[in-house]
Amino acid sequence: MSTAPRLHRQRWFASVASGLICGLVAFGATTAIGVASAPPAHAATDTSSAVTITAAQQDPDVADAPMPDLAVTVSQTQNLTSQGIRLTWTGGKKSIAPSAGGNGGENFLQVFMCWGDDPTDASRPDRTTCEYGGTGAVGATRDAFRNTALADIPTEDQAYSAPNSVPFLPPYTAIPFVSRKGDRVDGIKTDATTGKKTIDTSVDVNNNQFITSYSTNEIPWAGSGNDGSGSVSFEVQTAVQSDALGCGSPVTTGTTTTGASCWLVVLPRGTGDNGSVNITQSGLFIDSWRHALAVKLGFTPVGTRCPSGQVEKQLQGSELAALAVSSWQPVVCNQAGGSVYSLITEAESDAASQASTATDAPLALTSYPVSTDSGAADPLQYAPIALSGISISIAIDRFPNPNDKTVSQAYLDAARTAFTSINITPRLLAKLLTYSYRSAIPTGADTSYLKGTAVYNLTQDPDFLAVNDKEWAAQVLSGPAIADIIVPQGRSDAARAVWAYIAADKDASAFLAGKPDPWGMIVNPYFSTDASLNPNQVAFSTAREDFPKADPVTVTPANQGPINLITWRPFANDLASVAYLTLRGDGQLLGTWDPYSIPPKYGKGARMLPGVQRLIGLTSTSAAARYQVVTASLRNAAGSFVAPTSAGMLAAADAMTSVNSTGRTKLYDPASTTAASAPAAYPLTLPVYAANNPVTTSADLRKAYAAFIRYAVSSPAQTPGTQVGALPDGYAALPQSWVSQATDAATAIENGTAPTTPTTPTTPPAPTYVGSQPNVYNNAPAPVVGSSSSTSTTPDTSAPTPAASGTPSGALAAATTPADPAVGGIAAAVPASLAGALGCAIAFPVLGRFRRRL
Repeated sequence: MSTAPRLHRQRWFASVASGLICGLVAFGATTAIGVASAPPAHAATDTSSAVTITAAQQDPDVADAPMPDLAVTVSQTQNLTSQGIRLTWTGGKKSIAPSAGGNGGENFLQVFMCWGDDPTDASRPDRTTCEYGGTGAVGATRDAFRNTALADIPTEDQAYSAPNSVPFLPPYTAIPFVSRKGDRVDGIKTDATTGKKTIDTSVDVNNNQFITSYSTNEIPWAGSGNDGSGSVSFEVQTAVQSDALGCGSPVTTGTTTTGASCWLVVLPRGTGDNGSVNITQSGLFIDSWRHALAVKLGFTPVGTRCPSGQVEKQLQGSELAALAVSSWQPVVCNQAGGSVYSLITEAESDAASQASTATDAPLALTSYPVSTDSGAADPLQYAPIALSGISISIAIDRFPNPNDKTVSQAYLDAARTAFTSINITPRLLAKLLTYSYRSAIPTGADTSYLKGTAVYNLTQDPDFLAVNDKEWAAQVLSGPAIADIIVPQGRSDAARAVWAYIAADKDASAFLAGKPDPWGMIVNPYFSTDASLNPNQVAFSTAREDFPKADPVTVTPANQGPINLITWRPFANDLASVAYLTLRGDGQLLGTWDPYSIPPKYGKGARMLPGVQRLIGLTSTSAAARYQVVTASLRNAAGSFVAPTSAGMLAAADAMTSVNSTGRTKLYDPASTTAASAPAAYPLTLPVYAANNPVTTSADLRKAYAAFIRYAVSSPAQTPGTQVGALPDGYAALPQSWVSQATDAATAIENGTAPTTPTTPTTPPAPTYVGSQPNVYNNAPAPVVGSSSSTSTTPDTSAPTPAASGTPSGALAAATTPADPAVGGIAAAVPASLAGALGCAIAFPVLGRFRRRL
């Protein structure tokens, strides 16, 4: 039997059941929405194109509107790329969450995108061009069996309706989807001769080549608080993510190229519509659709906008600068004598090492100075071009304990709304990165080696509750995606800075060494910095550039493949991917085992929709701002919790100290007295330097690198904004002294002038990967496998010997990331397939020349 008619019947029966027991459903749906959330903690977006749309302005039938006073502000409507935007509203009504009884809830909003204009009214979108229905949520499909006779279906829906093949069953309506290229997905067949309409059971209008639950960006339910206000982040898709919508596709008129526009639609739903006493029918049906609010979105053209035939000049290293370079590139390459700069994001230590030694090496983008051979001077000129940082992104929705009589009504009313503030200490971050919470370990595994008090995830940790709002204590939240943190694969300066932040904190350092926290929780022993406690008998080192999944735990369910930490919680491709996953509520959850796949493998878990999201990620401040995700405030060396704002990053810049005696590079050192006296500093702030060895670089290449640096620190490039060539959100404009240093460095590079002051490092070097075994640091012995359940190579946990103050570090050798537990062909299928799926989705649309190399 076809799946489509079975789903149709299920929907119809659910609708009938809802009609019969609507009173019980309404009684059961008592989880109401509380006070509207505050804006998320991230750098403020450019608001020059913010627009407010209202029911009073747009709804011709506002007197009968579900929310006649609704006013929705859209944070950005122009110069859009694949990113996030923020929607905030007032004038709604207190929402009721969807219930298990089969309805979509009450008094909520649905948000989605459409590409085409209504042919009868160009001021409104055409509902057949909307990406809607992919989530399969009740009341959010493109089709449904109607609760009325065919003749009583509104005229506007008649063309999309057909009688049921079983005479006593209700008629069926399906709104077709038409792609920008003209392809059509239609659940209704019309006989060309007779005009008779029948149901096409071979077509699923909600799940097809254009719309799926994995690709759609629609929000089927967004709730309002008691006062009718609320907020939500929304994913804006371009033609890269949704070719069917085609938003941002280049449109050339004469000599001007613009991006194809699309519509953002906010659809209010009341308590019942389209002939149903509650919300079970499609929001595209005319009774609902007539109340839709919409605003036209303007896009930056997708694709490269540099003159063809130009020779590329390579940049290599820091992902932290990627979004800034993406903005600057189209301006730089179109200047007289301009160049195309191709950024390869890879381990900064490798990029700096290559820049210091190779002839005509790519311009290195790095936050840390190069580590040189003993006694050798640092040959690089350093030009600061960006001030950015690392963010902890969160997507956690409230779920107060409904059975706890002590929970206040205000907390109960706030169910399913998002938390928009969270505090994280170095010790809490250490717990997340070391898989010390019970739910971070695959289900079914023996967790007896996790000693101390059993804590299942971050939100249940008394350590967390002690530094956060008391409302968190009323929640009953579960899931692996809040028991650890999504991290990027490979090596990076970002990882190095995170571990330095943790190691500099006495509480976090003691926890890693095996000391219980004040509530009795103990570190996962495979991450213990005390060799005597670590099952590998080798101390885990925080002097590292990666985020290893060092616990070799493996569980193999009956008749299924093995599950280890990588299978259970895959790496993300990069920092930007983590922000994108956070926006979409994609916790990288493991799906079900598919024995019929060749080879058999685990599928990918579904993403969590707004209202039920629970995940934590590690990303960059720029990516977090781009995707408009909520970010954590981190405790700094002065004991203050600071958000990743421009002000926080500038305060950190003021507190930065020289890494070595040359003074050419500075970092925020959380262990320094300067940092301890900077209460406003955001502790994971990082500079990005453009580094070049003028002695080994040809004159033409030096000139091109100098031109790039000069533009990067120019007023247009350091002015915040969404237009091409400006400084994107998530960066702080460089202090004037940094601009002067960069300008001087650019002149030195162009003139071929080598630095004259020798480097004397004062910070420990990055781990050096040597030998034939990629999991061995500095010729330390290979770790001992400490778990009989593991048949794979144990990840590196050996400790490099840090250089004494003033002692030059050893040379950096480019190599692979230390080995994590091997997952085999079957288990690796999950992260591999995810990487492939995300590759297109998070591609930089402005400049299609960014590449990732690990």
